[in-house]
Amino acid sequence: MMGVLRQMAASIRLLVVMTAVLGFGYPLLITGIAQVTMPQRAAGSLVRVDGRVIGSSLLGQSYAGQQWFQGRPSASDYSGATSGGTNLAIDDPREVATVNALRQRLLRANPDAVGPVPPDALTASGSGLDPDISPAYAYWQAPRIAKLRGIPAATIDALIARSVQGRTLGFLGEPRVNVLDLNLRLAGLRG
Repeated sequence: MMGVLRQMAASIRLLVVMTAVLGFGYPLLITGIAQVTMPQRAAGSLVRVDGRVIGSSLLGQSYAGQQWFQGRPSASDYSGATSGGTNLAIDDPREVATVNALRQRLLRANPDAVGPVPPDALTASGSGLDPDISPAYAYWQAPRIAKLRGIPAATIDALIARSVQGRTLGFLGEPRVNVLDLNLRLAGLRG
């Protein structure tokens, strides 16, 4: 019986020590390292204009008005509290209906767009909060933006070209365009 009590006491001490180390110590250490080595990212990569936070470069958001570039659809209405995808298979009738309805809505909103609707315009990311779109989706929206803003299409295309970010480390992922950054450039707030 004494052996069992000793083992239980040792287990409880180990639990308390590991909780303190892994539950408090390690997160504090990593947070401290992040604050020192990359303070902007550690603080959420918040984007400020005139001292006011307008978003994060890491989170997608909705943009009111057709004169702005739109991001990928969100299964969670861009709520960081409820991020996530639909978890529906691509051939699930509900997903097919959603994609078809979204395609029709995008075609109506972008009557001058050239080519088929890019896939990332029709599907939400796994988090539902992807801040980036493909260059193809940005260029696909360009005729609408140019027409509504009265800006030459070539100017909008050049703006998109300057906003394309390459693959991470030169080989990971795909080229992408951060929608918040692109819209800030469009508004003339970033050059």
